[in-house]
Amino acid sequence: MKKLSLLETEIAIKYLKDKFEDLLAKKLDLTRVSAPLFVEESTGLNDNLNGVEESVNFTINGKKIEIVHSLAKWKRYALKEYNFELGKGLYTDMNAIRKDEELDNLHSIYVDQWDWEKIISNEQRTSSYLFKTVRQIYSVILKVASLSKKKWGYQYHLPKNISKVSTKELERLFPDKTPKEREYLYLKEHKAAFIYQIGWPLKNKLPHDGRSADYDDWKLNGDIILFDEEIDSPIELSSMGIRVNKDSLVKQLKYKGELSKLDNPYCKSILNDELPLTIGGGIGQSRLCMYYLKKKHIGEVQASYWPKEIREKLKKQGIELL
Repeated sequence: MKKLSLLETEIAIKYLKDKFEDLLAKKLDLTRVSAPLFVEESTGLNDNLNGVEESVNFTINGKKIEIVHSLAKWKRYALKEYNFELGKGLYTDMNAIRKDEELDNLHSIYVDQWDWEKIISNEQRTSSYLFKTVRQIYSVILKVASLSKKKWGYQYHLPKNISKVSTKELERLFPDKTPKEREYLYLKEHKAAFIYQIGWPLKNKLPHDGRSADYDDWKLNGDIILFDEEIDSPIELSSMGIRVNKDSLVKQLKYKGELSKLDNPYCKSILNDELPLTIGGGIGQSRLCMYYLKKKHIGEVQASYWPKEIREKLKKQGIELL
């Protein structure tokens, strides 16, 4: 297997991103739009992630401005403002800063992903429609893997069909394991999976993973995860789901003790039926390239901040960061 130089890696990254972006847009009927790097805090548009991460922010004209964590909420506004039709959607080339990330081979403070969103009907707010969309995205993953194999000779052990498993089922299969251990054991066997229904507590009174209460419907969401044999680890490529309607919004905010958020403009727009019903998610660009190019560290496919000691340690291991 050929090891790509830094320059060859940069060229490969552009090739893979261009191919994936084009195929995804065609498969899901998406139009590319430009996206904000920052939003006003008072709008409630920034992604709260797990609810504990602090945004990078600054003040201008007396207003607190936050650099985005993701565009999960902004996209619903954009679909309305741009007059998208039912069944049509948008995607953005999203860049963000998550300063509270613990740096490792999969996590960087710099985030680059395709954020996408499309309008659906109330009748499409079902698990079957969610799974159909997951299969469409996975078909793009498979197609680009085929192109990558043809171009560089890399081998991928991806099944023809992606498995799906609920967080409750994972808990039943591996009751004595942590969520991350469950993911490892399941993905080690199945290689590609959609783990769904993330947010509500399981039998142990804890959720499988943290989810903001005000964008995904926790009964209709999930993660697309592949098993990366290069690093012997699951690699989450996409967090996605059907978005909250007013009923699930109130129910989830009540559970999290965050009903005060109902006063922000974003939540009010949902309560007043001013925003379309949607499905959407993010797909990590660097993680995808890391997987396709058989890299061991995300810093090999994106230019970010890494402390000197990390760079020196990785260099001794033959890992060159961009």
